Amino acid sequence: MVTKTKAIVLRSLKYGDASLIVDMLTEALGRVSFMVRIPKTTKAKVKKQLFQAMNILEVEFDYRVRVSIQRLKDVRLAIAYSDIIINPMKMSVLFFLSEFLTHVTRDEQENRPLFNYVINSLQWYDAQEHGVANFHLVFMMRLSKFVGFFPNLTDYTQRAYFDLRNGCFVSSAPLHGDFLNETDAEHMLLMMRMDYDNMHLFRLSRAERNRFTELAMRYYRLHVPTMPDVQSLDVLQSLFVDE
Repeated sequence: MVTKTKAIVLRSLKYGDASLIVDMLTEALGRVSFMVRIPKTTKAKVKKQLFQAMNILEVEFDYRVRVSIQRLKDVRLAIAYSDIIINPMKMSVLFFLSEFLTHVTRDEQENRPLFNYVINSLQWYDAQEHGVANFHLVFMMRLSKFVGFFPNLTDYTQRAYFDLRNGCFVSSAPLHGDFLNETDAEHMLLMMRMDYDNMHLFRLSRAERNRFTELAMRYYRLHVPTMPDVQSLDVLQSLFVDE
């Protein structure tokens, strides 16, 4: 079945001397892996740069259900970034989010609301010049809505705990150990109150933003059991500044 669809590059791994294995999140089919041959000639249409993490592509391929790695027939850049590609901080954030999404969407089937959320978030991020230090926090926590474990905020009260397993606030500490204390529970609430329009109003220190990031990652690791440590997290946290 010939399929044409938009796709987001999650990661590329070198395979042999002239090929890549590229994992993508596609609009039509969810996660798909591709074998891509990169010709060595400078005039070739398919270039390695197309498959940089979080690039948004238009791809065409003959989808084979029983084949684990598909082969591209055609590929082009669908949406070009303007600011991200010249902004080292934004590039570092995208590198982190590409690794994060690689693990979170590992078994994702067709999920157009999820795909559209990611695409729209990336385009919004590219268009902003200031006040985006909390972008990755909003992206991660809002993404939980599309992968099935969006936190329930309705039962929050002062000095509440946050039950990480059930994604809700509780008045007393659960018997299991997967919960946040009163202080971190309030941090979780603040993260869930952020969105792309208001996040610039939440002025966090570097230490606070790093702590919020750790809480978001802890929540995801619990709900995505196969999720390993995200190696790019340390690099991301080292770049945060007070804002």
